[in-house]
Amino acid sequence: MSVRYLSARVAQQIDEDLMNAVGAFSLDQLMELAGLACAQTLATVYNKNEYPRVLVCWGQEIKVCGDGLVAARHLGMFGYKPTIYMPKPGSKDLYKRLLQQCENMKIPTLPPSMDTDSLRDALKSSDVIMDAIFGFSFKGPIRAPFDSALDLLKESHLPVVSVDIPSGWDVEKGDESNGGFHPEVLLSLTAPKEGVKSFAGRHFLGGRFVPIGLQEKYQLNLPEYAGFDQIVELPRVTEQKL
Repeated sequence: MSVRYLSARVAQQIDEDLMNAVGAFSLDQLMELAGLACAQTLATVYNKNEYPRVLVCWGQEIKVCGDGLVAARHLGMFGYKPTIYMPKPGSKDLYKRLLQQCENMKIPTLPPSMDTDSLRDALKSSDVIMDAIFGFSFKGPIRAPFDSALDLLKESHLPVVSVDIPSGWDVEKGDESNGGFHPEVLLSLTAPKEGVKSFAGRHFLGGRFVPIGLQEKYQLNLPEYAGFDQIVELPRVTEQKL
């Protein structure tokens, strides 16, 4: 039986269950596990000898952006050289602590700004991009400065690893705007979303934190994870059709 692809409503319900009395996780616990899966995905596809300089781009949505900061810290621990792009820093204590953890690792952060000059310069000295700008709750249109930022990511022609859903895509309809942002790699968290059914790149799943009870309740049909890996690669679209 194939893995279940989630609607926005079901994905939100699962997130709520994970953090209420059913799942009993705290938000920062889930961020830590998800961020580790993000870092492992990038490291699996892009080794640090050929792709050492990682530009981690994140926006304002509390969970996916926190995942990006955690991923940056783990990538630093793995021996990569991450740089963080965050034009609108969060004000919550959790954000500040995650950012401080990155600063403790001497991971540079581009100065917050509504223009994209610093991003343009950073892309010139990067080897791979982690896209954690928007999450599955994103609803268009894309506003400044993220509209210009996504254009720059596309124009850079650097390989991209997107977290949960490529930024700008609708969680259920996919790239309905035909914006041309098609990352090479996608990491779906918990379970893949309906909008990425036709994603043609390498597709990984990071959901090893989902309790068995919730897997059964939502009939997720999650694949087995090998050994102690936090991720598992899903079959490509072309392979699923064979």
